[in-house]
Amino acid sequence: MDLKPGDVVVLKSGGHPLTVAEVHEDDISCVWIGEEGELFRETLPSVVLELALHEPLDDEDDEDEHDEDEEDEEEERRVKDKVA
Repeated sequence: MDLKPGDVVVLKSGGHPLTVAEVHEDDISCVWIGEEGELFRETLPSVVLELALHEPLDDEDDEDEHDEDEEDEEEERRVKDKVA
């Protein structure tokens, strides 16, 4: 697996997402933010890491919810129009 700085990885055994800061052959320096906002940095062997699955940003989730709300409102209007 070819990792580069900026890639987001996780330990194969699970845990927080880590950001690759530096790559030195098979040693990967990663950084991450802890539960209380503290910054951590650790160098790990590449064999214990895998690329993290992409998750949509919160903004994308908000857009989807907004679209669903608009669809629900439109459906309510159609039902009211049929009743009236």
